[in-house]
Amino acid sequence: MLHVHVQKKRDQSNLLSFRENVYYDFGKEHKACKECLCSAPPPKISDLMNDEDLLYTLRLKLDATHCTVKNWKNFASRWGMSYDELTLLEQRTHGPTYHSPTQEFLLRYNQKPVTELTALCQLYQRIDVLRLLQRWMENDWPSRWQQAH
Repeated sequence: MLHVHVQKKRDQSNLLSFRENVYYDFGKEHKACKECLCSAPPPKISDLMNDEDLLYTLRLKLDATHCTVKNWKNFASRWGMSYDELTLLEQRTHGPTYHSPTQEFLLRYNQKPVTELTALCQLYQRIDVLRLLQRWMENDWPSRWQQAH
């Protein structure tokens, strides 16, 4: 009988030790999750469109129509805009009210991650736009995300 009692105590002690370890491990995992939530997720194009200064600079750089410089039209075409859609956007820039084709193009693809836009900058060797976006993602985006959340 004594042997059974000692065995029962040992089992209870092991169970308590197991529970303490589970709670300790859970606490560590939970803390790590909280830390993950503090870092900003990768931004989408819709996020950068909320930054008026950045959007203004992107429009200046990508609305330009130099025959040797890749612009909004190349980017939009690469992402699947048809010739007719490109032409329509281009015509809207010549009317009485100016519409930025870059802004329209970004609005259409606003759920894409900014990293896809940076990939296009690399592809078309638009290092000026690439640096602008990288600087925004590293410096401005994390603080903007923190303020919103």
